[in-house]
Amino acid sequence: MKAIGFTRHLDINDSQSLFDFEKDIPSPKGHDLLVKINAVSVNPVDTSVRHNGRGTLTTPKIIGWDACGIVKEVGAQVSLFKPGDRVFYAGSFKRPGSNSEYQLVDERIVGHAPKTLSDDETAAMPLTSLTAYEALFEQLSLPTTSSENKGKTILIINGAGGVGSVATQLAANAGLTVIASASRPESIKWVKEHGAKYTVNHRNNLVDEVRKLGYKYVDYILELKDIDSHWKEMCELIKPEGTIASITENKRPINLRLLTPKKATFTWEWMYTKSYYHTSNMQTQHTILDTIAQLLDEGKLKCTLTRSLSPLNAANLRKAHSLVESGHMIGKVAVSGWEK
Repeated sequence: MKAIGFTRHLDINDSQSLFDFEKDIPSPKGHDLLVKINAVSVNPVDTSVRHNGRGTLTTPKIIGWDACGIVKEVGAQVSLFKPGDRVFYAGSFKRPGSNSEYQLVDERIVGHAPKTLSDDETAAMPLTSLTAYEALFEQLSLPTTSSENKGKTILIINGAGGVGSVATQLAANAGLTVIASASRPESIKWVKEHGAKYTVNHRNNLVDEVRKLGYKYVDYILELKDIDSHWKEMCELIKPEGTIASITENKRPINLRLLTPKKATFTWEWMYTKSYYHTSNMQTQHTILDTIAQLLDEGKLKCTLTRSLSPLNAANLRKAHSLVESGHMIGKVAVSGWEK
């Protein structure tokens, strides 16, 4: 099968940062699905894993954590899918990724693909949707019904990014007043189109920005970019007994004492935890993705794809990585259709 990988952690402008190669098609066992990949999308985690590291690998590493494809074979313990099913998923951090013609993935973290979206549109949604859904409804413990969230506010920092674009929609659908941060005219327009009632500029002091809107505190905060820069602001803005969730890595220690007087809660979201540790609730990712597919098909959730590249090869995947690394990407970029 065709595959795309790397053996050295190089700048994306280097032709060897991602290259085409061939390898054997794997065989499914247990809960595995063998999926023929039709489209993938690129996330910040892809660029981070590709670029950060040392030394030379003996065999090419295949990354990629978003895919849409067709189930070709199933393992002996599979019960949720059958050959021919169209699926989408974000995969696992411990197994070869989706940048190959065929991939093995555990059925318990796979969803039935939305019927109304193309392959590249579908591939844009799994990782960001899982992250946003888990952050909101598991880590922040948001109620899922609008009546319970009436009058509640959430601040989403970096609302125009991949996760933010889904989180603003899910939070608005759940009845919250969404305040999303965005700094450019195009990103402000984007977040308002995706569920934000108000916007604030994360390049300015967020305490001042939010309080200009008339809110002293917010009930929830979802931090999606640069926790170090915004930590003190979040601790000031969170309401007493409120909750903050973050998906970004801190470069310096977080001072949790700042939350003590408010008895506020802080929690991490890492979408890969369930598949990495095979937690007892691992199959909730299957359920979440099926829910996301239904919301997309019903028009209650908008696809966040903004850029498509084809065919699926190393050159176009390097272009996609470069777009994500620019830091100015709104929404998602997908790459689809293997060269014949």
